[in-house]
Amino acid sequence: MSAGRRSVAILGSTGSIGQSTLDVIRAFPGEFEVVGLAAGRSADVLLAQAREFRPQVVGLADPTAAERFRSEWTGADCPEMVVGEEAARELASQVSADIVVNGIVGSCGLLPTLAALESGKTVAIANKEPLVVAGEVVMEAARRGEGSLIPLDSELSAIHQCLGTAPAESIARVVLTASGGPFRTRPAGSFDTITLEQALDHPTWSMGPKITVDSATLMNKGLEIIETRWYFDLPYERIAVVVHPQSLVHSVVEFRDGSLLAQLSEPDMRLPIQYALTWPERFAGAVPPLDLARVGQLTFEEPDLGKFPCLALAREAGAAGGTAPAVLNAANEVAVAAFLARQIRFVDIPAVIQDCLDRCAGESGGDLEELLAADRVARREAQTAIHRIAGRTHTPERAT
Repeated sequence: MSAGRRSVAILGSTGSIGQSTLDVIRAFPGEFEVVGLAAGRSADVLLAQAREFRPQVVGLADPTAAERFRSEWTGADCPEMVVGEEAARELASQVSADIVVNGIVGSCGLLPTLAALESGKTVAIANKEPLVVAGEVVMEAARRGEGSLIPLDSELSAIHQCLGTAPAESIARVVLTASGGPFRTRPAGSFDTITLEQALDHPTWSMGPKITVDSATLMNKGLEIIETRWYFDLPYERIAVVVHPQSLVHSVVEFRDGSLLAQLSEPDMRLPIQYALTWPERFAGAVPPLDLARVGQLTFEEPDLGKFPCLALAREAGAAGGTAPAVLNAANEVAVAAFLARQIRFVDIPAVIQDCLDRCAGESGGDLEELLAADRVARREAQTAIHRIAGRTHTPERAT
């Protein structure tokens, strides 16, 4: 590693978070060195990134994509490769990096997170699911392996920035803000005609399809409630959600004396990424500051749990504990994938999740193997629920 430069490995480098992270690194060429890049199957994008940043190691989960990467690389200086389902996990544990950015989508980011923490690395985590599925296990791994977590989600980053050195007993509650997604003002009676294209048309954020659908159902905010509980060690009753359609206030901390501290910025993931990479320092921003006069006004409202039942399901699963959050997450991943494949309707997503929670949750969830087993069972049950729902409804295309 070059003297004075922070070495960075990026898991999910070809996705939205990974590409934004590389944008931040480009803005500070003397500050960071990319030592590892891992992706699923996007060989062409990973190849371009590797040619630009020259990491020591690259990983691809798809062996066919890895062969294409090798065949396309010209020259003798091809980086070391790790290949297969364990590629991200192997890279996270083996590569010498000061910071591992976890931009993987879904619960497949859990084991790489644990591997990085257990090897003593700092993990800048955008991947909600590790803390949702196995919050206690992840936080214990950080303590045991002398690794550390820093949030990369805009909402948890905002809380981290607002808290500073405030003692835990001074915090009354934290308030997560939600954009409300594309259906905030849509009448509840028309939700059964929501199309995939409408669900992917987010009003403020540009994200991958799974996360965009989670934003449309407000499940993303439900997952953040569980994530916040573990990261900041707060009980669920001290974690609130408000809808803020401008997406400029990213979270609020309320203190016992009645003071509120909020973090505001443009809705651009490069800012929380930069904060995570440079913390505890702050560099001159790659993102322009917010112009309050141009903004004019900020509005807030309560979320409508009748229209967005996923938010309530997540809070209930978190409060239930045990394997319930793992079941919730697995069922949501499967249901969203089915919606993206046009197999079920938008309104069927919470129905699948509720069915799985009713049938699968309830174990203690005290260790990783039990949580992973619950994840597997919930995925099978979710597929069964999807087949049952699809068999008694019109196809989503005809319904819309």
